[in-house]
Formats: sequence, structure tokens, C-alpha cells
Amino acid sequence: MSTKLSDKIIDFYSKLKITAELPEGVKILNPYGESEVKNVLRAFYRKYYNDNNERFLILGINPGRFGAGVTGIPFTDPVQLETKCEIINNFDKKPELSSIFIYRMIEAYGSIGDFYQKFFISSISPLGFLKDGKNLNYYDIKSLQEALYDFMVKSIKQQLKFGINKEVCFCLGQGKNYKFLMNLNDKHNFFGKIIPLAHPRYILQYKRKYVQDYINEFLMKLIV
Repeated sequence: MSTKLSDKIIDFYSKLKITAELPEGVKILNPYGESEVKNVLRAFYRKYYNDNNERFLILGINPGRFGAGVTGIPFTDPVQLETKCEIINNFDKKPELSSIFIYRMIEAYGSIGDFYQKFFISSISPLGFLKDGKNLNYYDIKSLQEALYDFMVKSIKQQLKFGINKEVCFCLGQGKNYKFLMNLNDKHNFFGKIIPLAHPRYILQYKRKYVQDYINEFLMKLIV
């Protein structure tokens, strides 16, 4: 019997480790050793990924301290996890902007189950970073990006083994994240093409009155 996709994903997250030396003051955000994270990770992925069907990959930047940095599930904060995914958790119920947008978009798509049957959301760096107590993107410091390069390439290669469709990948972030992923793809030929989407945090932070327009754009581009 082949290993279910859910178990492959859970195993992937449980073994994530960065061995490279990072710039001074940069701390790794890795919640996967915590018992509550392990519990919700099993509940979430066995609920939505307990099969061996092919998915399209959606790649964000890296986890933040109020979303996946807490729950371990990309673009899923404790509030959406409990109210939308119906997975009870003991996390502090703080909402996170990116997660709010993603679940509004998913509801417009149809249903959470339908969406996750077709898509797998992750990040170019599946572990997050903090500096001075604030979220840090992998590309914010050039030496950090360089130190993480091998880790990020390895992570993408591991996830492709989940049964990811390699024809199309979706990138959350139309600027630096997209540029970096395109450069990675030029070197490693991960995907046939990469489709950029606006980053959910950018949308809710700077373009809130156009949320529905962005949701419509997501739904149009995610028809694959």
C-alpha cells in the first residue's frame, strides 16, 4: 500500500531543519516540534490530503509569526483553522491578514475541501524568520537568501515528490518572491510555467477596497 499524501506532508514538516549559518540577529521560526502543532497538522492534512491525487503547488514567501508560524499550516491562522476548517485548537485566536484573504478566496472558489483537493499551499522557504521580534522575509537580507538557497531548493524538490503537477506553479507575490522563484526555475526546471498572484498580505494591507477584484483574479488564474 502506497503512503498517503497526508503522511508524506506531515513527515516533510517534521524533518525540516536549517543547518546553514544565518546572519546575526536572525531567528528561525519553526513550530513543528510543538505538540499542539503536531496535533493540528495531522488533523488538517488527514482531513484534506488523505489520498494520492495530484495537486497544483502554490508557493508563498515564508511563514509569519501569526499564521503558519503558529499553526504550522501555510496561510492558516488559528481562527481560520477553527472556524473554517473546523479543527479545534488551543492556539491564541489571533487572526492574520494573509490567512483571512486566502480563506475568503477559497470560499469563493467553492469549498475548502474542493480547493485542497486541487491545490497544495506551501512557501519557497517552509520555515519562517524573525529579526528584532518581527517577521522577516528570506529576501529581506541578501546574506540570508544566500544562506538559505540550498535549503529552499531541497525543500521544493522534496515537495515535488508529493505528486505535484509540474506544468504550472502559482507564486504568491508578484515582486521579489516571483523574481526569485523564476530564477530558481530557470536553473532547476521545476515547472513548465509560473503564474504570479498578488500576495494576500499586500492585498489586505494596501488594497483592501479591491479585495473582491483580487479574489476574482485569483479564481480566473487558478482555473487549470
